[in-house]
Amino acid sequence: MAVDAPPHSPPSPSSGFAYRIVGAAAFAHLLNDLIQALLPSIYPMLKTDFSLSFAQIGWIALAYQITASLLQPWIGLYTDKHPQPYLLPAGMTVTLIGIALLATAGSYPMLLVAACVVGVGSATFHPEASRVARMASGGRFGTAQSTFQVGGNTGSAIGPLLAAAIVVPFGQSAIAWFMLVAMLAIWVLWRITGWTLRQAQAQAQAQTKSMAGHHAKGLERPEVIRAMVVIAILMFAKFVYISAFTNYFTFYLIERFGTSVRESQLYLFVFLAAVALGTFAGGPVGDRIGRKAVIWVSFLGVAPFALALPHANLLWTAVLAVVIGLVMSSAFAALVVYAQEAVPGRVGMVSGIMFGLMFGIAGMAAAGLGQLADVHGIAWVYQQCAYLPLLGLVTAFLPRTAGLRR
Repeated sequence: MAVDAPPHSPPSPSSGFAYRIVGAAAFAHLLNDLIQALLPSIYPMLKTDFSLSFAQIGWIALAYQITASLLQPWIGLYTDKHPQPYLLPAGMTVTLIGIALLATAGSYPMLLVAACVVGVGSATFHPEASRVARMASGGRFGTAQSTFQVGGNTGSAIGPLLAAAIVVPFGQSAIAWFMLVAMLAIWVLWRITGWTLRQAQAQAQAQTKSMAGHHAKGLERPEVIRAMVVIAILMFAKFVYISAFTNYFTFYLIERFGTSVRESQLYLFVFLAAVALGTFAGGPVGDRIGRKAVIWVSFLGVAPFALALPHANLLWTAVLAVVIGLVMSSAFAALVVYAQEAVPGRVGMVSGIMFGLMFGIAGMAAAGLGQLADVHGIAWVYQQCAYLPLLGLVTAFLPRTAGLRR
């Protein structure tokens, strides 16, 4: 199989990898996704307090997922053409308003409105913050993207813990405490915006000086279409399979091995920790060996372990889950950076598409897999999902991006 070489990057006006800015973007991502994880964590409480049906809970989830996923590409596309330096703190302010609405909502329609407002804040954050991480990478795009993504993974893991400790014991009004998290995020993003403005000016000056020697060159239109179709298939395979674990791994362990709820949650935490570690490792490795190489390994490398998992005992199920989490999660940063290199000058739009696909596919997969589990059983779902990593074979159709930036 042909593997692309690591792409060469033009000189950056910044002095290498801006650790402080990438770290700040990752921390802001942690705070943002911590807030986003709050909503699904309190569904059981809302169901009881408002006497909601499962269908009504589903509509709340859909209202959030639709705004959080579908708006992202359009926000990214608009800001690619019309930069909005203060959109990051402004978007987090929208999230702050959404938390306030969620804490004070007295009716089901207001819960829907609050979910939509929180979704709008998330849709604003991801494409713009991903752009900042790339800008601060100093050419180490994969490392910056994976660091940024690990912040989000960490926030997603912390959110339910804080919801259980703060909201569940004290009720709906305790959601207002998360406004402090949003305020901290606004302050961090305001500081990041100041750096972004200075960096944008430096980049404009550097581009003017080097216009004759360097220019960004992306794929031709047919190749871009082919690449995006392949990426969509890979994203489908990755996030449907990961969704089977994040949403139903505890049920699988309880049904198949008779574990307790607490034991199953411990196994899930170990899997999520492996996902976070794999996400972080995928970026630096992609910077060294190339994006396609990481994608190949992430999917086909995990296939034997995925196929073995439905037939393993409890111990080996735990071991295989850790390996699957480590290896398969390494692909996301590589996929994002590959798409950004394929369509240069559209960082916001591409980031919005990638994060929008992630939200959308994960949300629909959770609902679809739940329906299948009701009909066929959770063990059957895991047996069928084991074949999803084999869709990684379509990586062979990804166009080469090596040298596009020269």
